[in-house]
Amino acid sequence: MALDASTFETLTPSRFISFTIPHPSFSNTPLRVAVLDSPLQPNDVPQVGAMLVPEGREIDWIFSTELGHLQLLLSSPEISRLILIGNNFMEGTLPFTPHVYHRPLECSLHLQGFEVWSKPLLLALSPKSLFKTGIPEIPILSYVDNLVSSVVVHQCTGIHVGEMLVEDVEIENGGGVLHHGREFRRRLRFKRMPNLIQTEICIVPVKGGDCLDGVCIGGNVGFVPYLKVLVHPYLGPMVAGLVLNSEYVAQRIQNGFKPKALCLGVGGGALTTFLRTQLGFEVMAVDSDREVLRVAREYFGLEESKFIHVVVGDAFESLKKLVEDEGNGKFDVVMVDLDSSDIKNGVSSPPVEFFRKDVLLAAKLVLCEFGILAINVIPPSRYFYDNLVSHIKEVFHELYKIDVGNGENFVLIATASPLVFLAGDCVNSFLMRLKSVIPEAYLKSITKI
Repeated sequence: MALDASTFETLTPSRFISFTIPHPSFSNTPLRVAVLDSPLQPNDVPQVGAMLVPEGREIDWIFSTELGHLQLLLSSPEISRLILIGNNFMEGTLPFTPHVYHRPLECSLHLQGFEVWSKPLLLALSPKSLFKTGIPEIPILSYVDNLVSSVVVHQCTGIHVGEMLVEDVEIENGGGVLHHGREFRRRLRFKRMPNLIQTEICIVPVKGGDCLDGVCIGGNVGFVPYLKVLVHPYLGPMVAGLVLNSEYVAQRIQNGFKPKALCLGVGGGALTTFLRTQLGFEVMAVDSDREVLRVAREYFGLEESKFIHVVVGDAFESLKKLVEDEGNGKFDVVMVDLDSSDIKNGVSSPPVEFFRKDVLLAAKLVLCEFGILAINVIPPSRYFYDNLVSHIKEVFHELYKIDVGNGENFVLIATASPLVFLAGDCVNSFLMRLKSVIPEAYLKSITKI
């Protein structure tokens, strides 16, 4: 069915239209065009932006789903309408193995004079109000990330999170934690928020050694998890919050007790595993989706043991049960890594349900006297952030912040009581261990709110 050109003359909040057009150079390879209007109406003249889909990533959820497009649009809040153009390759028709991506040296659409032939198309897809002062210039936005190559190693569906995938990737500028400049990682992503990496861990080639000749993503060499470091941007800062009660934790260890952590939200289990293996915690971890936990065990190295107990259930209900069940004992830290299931207005974390006073009180009640609450925060707005801070301050004694530095995440750390400890010969033993596994910059960047 032919499209009516008048369809695009007005902005319609959240409207999404996708269609194909003939390729200007290759008649047997159509182009896919997607047009998405922002859910937010502009106050004055609307802005239109166009983006080229990176060649080879046409079937990535970021570029092939409406939610992926929405997150791209929301990352440029001044844009009222986003137009994406890319090759219409479907799964199985790419010029390499399905699901395997290797970054090309240059985009073929740029080589074919995209800026010249696309201008009439972009103007035809722009709203009438954009022409009030003449023929507008449509900016070409760039999508840039550090992905060198990727391969999907598993895809499945969870009862709560929906479709998810596990992918192995090679990235650039990852710091070369293990391989002198080459960085391999494993990621967990959900289709309902495709632009957000849920879990990311280091992986190493099965064959071992430092020689990476012939090792590539999607090749014949397999990879296994390496769990001694945290590479997901906000996990290190969350663990760094333990510096606030490190003297208390050290005393606990000195007195023969294992420190206890409660993790609300498991994902791939990177944080859960790290707290146990690198810092000696006994960990209870709660996640609502059984399939996510299966993936964590099979692909991300999560292993249940005497000191790692995984619970399937709702995080908030689990908190209330723990308050009622005193037999579980108190926790030295509660780590909250939960995101909203509704991302129509942008990715946000934690869910707004966490703002409720009864939930925050439950989180405080399961903490020991000198326990801390560490929360991964992705604020979609300043109001969201200020509101969360205000609610936490009503319940907890002190509040601290770490800016993760990626322009997206903050970590908030709340204390159950004023942090006052007695000095002793061994009180810094845990802090020394913490400094050996967490970058000191995180430990020093904690500021009181």
